[in-house]
Amino acid sequence: MNSRLIGLPVEQPPTLAAKLHTTAESAVEDLIARYQTATEFLRDQFGVVMDSGTAKARYRAFYPQVSLETSSYAKVDSRLSYGHVAEPGRYSATITRPDLFSKYLTMQLGLLLQNHGVPLTVSNSETPIPLHFAMLEGTHVEGSIEDRLQRPLRDVFDVPDLETTDDHIVNGVGGIGPDGFRALAPFTAQRIDYSLARLSHYTATSPAHFQNHVLFTNYQFYMDEFLAFAQAQVANPESGYIALVEPGNRITTSAGEAGELTAKLPQMPTYHLTRADGNGITMVNIGVGPSNAKTITDHVAVLRPHVWLMLGHCAGLRNSQSLGDYVLAHAYVREDHVLDDDLPTWVPIPALAEVQVALEQAVASVTNYSGYELKRIMRTGTVATIDNRNWELRDQSGPVQRLSQSRAIALDMESATIAANGFRFRVPYGTLLCVSDKPLHGELKLPGMATAFYKNQVAQHLQIGIRALESLRDMPLERLHSRKLRSFEETAFL
Repeated sequence: MNSRLIGLPVEQPPTLAAKLHTTAESAVEDLIARYQTATEFLRDQFGVVMDSGTAKARYRAFYPQVSLETSSYAKVDSRLSYGHVAEPGRYSATITRPDLFSKYLTMQLGLLLQNHGVPLTVSNSETPIPLHFAMLEGTHVEGSIEDRLQRPLRDVFDVPDLETTDDHIVNGVGGIGPDGFRALAPFTAQRIDYSLARLSHYTATSPAHFQNHVLFTNYQFYMDEFLAFAQAQVANPESGYIALVEPGNRITTSAGEAGELTAKLPQMPTYHLTRADGNGITMVNIGVGPSNAKTITDHVAVLRPHVWLMLGHCAGLRNSQSLGDYVLAHAYVREDHVLDDDLPTWVPIPALAEVQVALEQAVASVTNYSGYELKRIMRTGTVATIDNRNWELRDQSGPVQRLSQSRAIALDMESATIAANGFRFRVPYGTLLCVSDKPLHGELKLPGMATAFYKNQVAQHLQIGIRALESLRDMPLERLHSRKLRSFEETAFL
């Protein structure tokens, strides 16, 4: 924005010179220092303006950035799907919350230094930090502020700019920017900040508590079972889990509880069973529908989890299935439509071998079936996801024929959306569903049937999901983060 249009001079924190770094640790320390300087300046000036009721200047600070320049086509380990750039050029990424992402940044920057042998440059970017994103967690910038200033807030501070907060990088339309740089990271700083704020809103927990392994479900029954499991794990000193975080950021450790539960459950209740290394389990009840599934995965993706799995209920489409049987998705029919603009339906969503094997082995381990006998209770096949909960009431010649032609064995409202967004965001994904009804064969989900089904199957289903995640946790990241998820021109960061 041109400050002359609003009649105020621009004040900024002291400009810091760009620095070269040959270690990831020093680069991250520099990013943290620059970010703190910038956000403290904005918070301090906001306090002054609110105390005085007047603004003598327009206040602006910028996100830090990290950049790399290489002139070599040096060959790197082609088995890795990340940690290197594809060709000579200049690459950069704006950075937010380097304190929150310090482990992630240290790993990504360390790989760049190792693979390319050139220093990294840390500097201030040209992207302003919106005041809203500079405030500490739990602080709200209220609309009444404008009444006190007698002018719009955007006259005095930068505010979020949705025109530049998008997914052009992960959607593969980034290319070379006007500054001549390609993207190092899949998301810009402002896009990340937007999602961090949304996560706090939807889950009533801080993004800092999210773990690297995520379970999504569409029923609160699973959350109740997860809560009981997590409480037992925290009480067990041998489990490796150190805390349980509940909505409202109430934290339970072996030493006791701290904080208060939120008075009302948020839109997407979330619980975090944490480990010291961040490799615990986060579980989210996303509710029902593909819109919810897209919304939460749009935001969780900026935290760069190592894997997410969908555990939920589905309609069994084959007469040979029984209530309580499991469905391991190896393909998806996308009739959800919420991602059509970002990921066309002609894009295939592949099954990821590492995740498929972990889920199948977990089913075998928990149920004590194996080999050919496993087919008694689990089928591997195509899952269709639809955006109409009452699809059964439509003319059956339409949807049923399409489902038959696709060889689908189950239908739900979330799984393909979550898998497709995992593919889009390069987050390993998988789906294990449980048959709760068979509407094409007269077995509808009625109250009595549902009660027995939930009682018998939810605990086992959740145990399978947890066991699969714990197996994937022990897998080297270079195996889990598959090259199947990477396109022709990729960012170096995971």
